[in-house]
Amino acid sequence: MADEVILLGYWPSTFGVRTRIALEEKDIKFDYREQDLFNKSALLLEMNPVHKKLPVLIHNGKPRAQAKFWGDFIDKMVPGVVRLMWGAKGEEQEAGKKEFVEMLKTVESELGDKTYFGGEAFGYVDIALIGYYCWFDAFEKYGNFSIEAECPKIIAWAKRCMKRDSVAKSLPDSEKVTELVPELKKKMGIE
Repeated sequence: MADEVILLGYWPSTFGVRTRIALEEKDIKFDYREQDLFNKSALLLEMNPVHKKLPVLIHNGKPRAQAKFWGDFIDKMVPGVVRLMWGAKGEEQEAGKKEFVEMLKTVESELGDKTYFGGEAFGYVDIALIGYYCWFDAFEKYGNFSIEAECPKIIAWAKRCMKRDSVAKSLPDSEKVTELVPELKKKMGIE
């Protein structure tokens, strides 16, 4: 089977132009599909469900650069939301908690029923997210909620990851992390 490359784009987009130029320079044959920004196609929504933005490069039915996207999504979302969840009170704290849970649900929907984010292969996105697992108990304690109740597939995935020697050896003990939080909050001026 020949490689099928599809580029979803919008004609004046500088990002789309960059992608077209790169494909042309590498002499990669591709099917360009113009998109309507105000009436997004089912293919666009399927291939870029979070941001729903262009361009999207699809190789043999799968969007490219997804691992980098999800790693970046995790790195940008988690710290800010956690700070809001811990640093705020009342309604603002509830909003932070809700945003954190929604972020996890978004990541969980990407995981789906796969063993790891890359399918059967443990990879970049797994590594990006599993580092936060040792913080989950603290998130739950100080946010007063249950991640497992909200996102059971994320917890099942994390438990699978913990069976990997590299993960089990590297993650700090979650109890120690939870005990550290009051000190961190004080040093950060949150409490």
